[in-house]
Parts: sequence; C-alpha cells; structure tokens
Amino acid sequence: MMPSQRLQGCRSLHLNEDNGRFVLLAVLILVYLLCGAAVFSAIERPSELRAHGRWNGTLLNFSETFNISLQELNSFLREYEAAIAAGIRADALRPRWDFTGAFYFVGTVVSTIGFGMTTPVTIAGKVFLIFYGLLGCAATILFFNLFLERIITLLAVVMKAVRERRIRNSGLLPPGIRHDFSAYSLPGWKPSVYHVMLILGLSAITISCCASAMYSPVEGWAYLDSLYFCFVTFSTIGFGDFVSSQGAAYEYQSLYRVANFCFMLMGVCCIYSLFNVISIVIKQVLNWMLEKMSCLFCQRCNKANAFLARRNAIRPGSKARQGRSGHHPDSDGPCDSDTEGRRLSGEMISMKDLAASNKVSLALMQKQLSESANGYPRTVCGSSRHNGFSGGVGALGIMNNRLAETSNSR
Repeated sequence: MMPSQRLQGCRSLHLNEDNGRFVLLAVLILVYLLCGAAVFSAIERPSELRAHGRWNGTLLNFSETFNISLQELNSFLREYEAAIAAGIRADALRPRWDFTGAFYFVGTVVSTIGFGMTTPVTIAGKVFLIFYGLLGCAATILFFNLFLERIITLLAVVMKAVRERRIRNSGLLPPGIRHDFSAYSLPGWKPSVYHVMLILGLSAITISCCASAMYSPVEGWAYLDSLYFCFVTFSTIGFGDFVSSQGAAYEYQSLYRVANFCFMLMGVCCIYSLFNVISIVIKQVLNWMLEKMSCLFCQRCNKANAFLARRNAIRPGSKARQGRSGHHPDSDGPCDSDTEGRRLSGEMISMKDLAASNKVSLALMQKQLSESANGYPRTVCGSSRHNGFSGGVGALGIMNNRLAETSNSR
C-alpha cells in the first residue's frame, strides 16, 4: 500500500471518529445489558420461582378451605389489582388526588421519576398528562443543565482558590509577586473532571445517607432499603416498590414533606450532574479504545512512533533546515510538542547543538510564561482539537467548556 493511501485511510478514520465512537458505545452498552441480564436472572429468578410456588399453594389452600373455585378467586384478585392501580390499599393511605397528592404526582412527572403509585385513570387526565409532561420534562431538563453549569462553576472557583492558596503558601514564589499573585495567577485554569466527579460522588453519598437516616424511622424501612430507594429516586429510575410520604399521617407531617421534597431535589440534581461527569470519563475511555484500535489497523502510526523513539533531541543541521522550511522537518505538524524535542538519545551532540537546544527551550519557556501572565490561551495541537470533546449540546456542551480534560485550552 502506498504512503498516500495509508494517509488517506487514516484521515478517513479521523473523519468517522464520531461514528466509530457511537458504534463502539452501542456495542459496549449491548454487552453491558447482556451481562446485567445474566447477573439479575441468576440472582432473582430462584426467588421468583419460590414466590410463585408459595402463592399457588396459598390460592389452592384458600380455595379448598372456603369452597371457592380458582376461577372465582382469580376474578376477585383481578378486581383487587384494578383497585390497587386506582390507589386503593387495605391499609389507610393518604388521598392520591387531593392538592398535596397531585403536587407530589406532578413532581414525579416533570422530574421523570414516575413511581407509578399514582396514575391518571380518566381519558381527560391521560390526554392532559401528555401535553403537561412534554413541557414540564423539557423545562426540568433545562433546569438540571443550568444547575450543572452553576455547580461546576462553583467547584471551579473553590478549587482554583484552594490551588492558589496552596501555591502561595508553598514558598516557591518570589517575594515580589506574592502580593499580586491573585491578579494574574492560573489564567484559564479549569478543574479536572476526576476531581469534580469525586466531589459530586461524595456529595451524592452524603445526601443519600442523610435522607436514608430520615426515611428509616419515619417510613419504617430498613436502612439498606432506604439507600436503595434514594438511588432509585435520585437517578429518576423510579420503580415504585418503595415510595415515600404515602402514609395517611406522620408525626411532624409538614416538616417531613418539606424535608422529603428538599432531599429529592438535591439528590436528583446531584446525581444528574454526577451521571454527566461520568459520561465524560466514559467518553475518554472510548477515545482511548478508538486510538488503540486505529493504531492496530494503521501501520503509519506504528512507523511514526518507532521513528520518534529513535529521533534525537537536536539533530545536527536541523536548525538550517528549520529556517528553510519554517518548521522542524521531523515534526508531525505545525504544533509539535516541545516534549518530543527532549527525548533521551544515545547519540552524541556537539556543544553548539546543545547551546541551540537550550536557547530553543528557553524561548519556549518564556513564551509560555508570557501567555500565562497575560491570560492568553495556549496553542494546542491537532490531537487536542480533535480529542472527541469538541462541540456538544446540553450537558455535554456545558462540561466541554468547563472541565480541563474536555477543553481545547487546557
């Protein structure tokens, strides 16, 4: 294969990088679903079979004891299931469609939790729900995105202040600039996605633990069941097997309902932000996998890496060639990193070349310091411009501009 054909193949691979990432993610999600189905089937299927056996035995004993046919008994149970769907329980529960119950219901609708404990049964209610949920869910997603933008901005301000304080107290700064360090320090600095993920994760755990400590005594649940309810609710999965604030009366009922609303709001916002940050990490993993796969199918990458490994830091005569061509002939592009010019080499170089390399390194250092002092963004290579994080809408677009690993100016 000719070099031009290999280069064209590499370019076509880069042009289709988004499609490759989409296909790879779809395959990984499918594998993830298959593995999850296998695990849950192995864990839950035996319990389901035992429950069916106990229920069939109970029905048979009840039918024989009270001389009721199984057909009549099943008909009665179907009527009871319809009553459950309408919100009727054997135990006393609060009304489903008074104002407070309806407010709880619309909150689960617009937040996409959807417990399923309360559902409209009339035609008018179902039609109204379609249009109400269309606008409400869209507005709530916008609220979550705005919350994500502000929480990341807040974390960036706090983490930058902590970093500046640590640098100022380290004693590494000259005495003359310590007083004015905050005026021009860390221009364009952005927090790492891993630090943000850690902070959001700890916040979600804290909120869930505090909420579970409230739900366990008030609702009578086990603490592990309360944690399970918090994750299912905050992640908007909403199975409906555990639902809070459904009793007819509680001690300090008004205070409990306000606390329940606050915990749900904070938990959903925090978990939504955490999920979006985790998606950035997943995207980084996909980019790494695509890079490894492209290197396996592209011989040009392997040859270029082998050539760079043998390349000297400063090669004799390179300065003259650089002056004629405008850039180093061995560089891979106009924005070749200066770290590639400091590779270890076993070849001997002259003092003249060594002085030239020191001069180039000093010039690069002065340029970087000047850009940092003036707040100018540093020039990035093509690999950074095409790192798989450019563009994006919604939450992805917000994090592309505010996290270090997804920003072009990092």
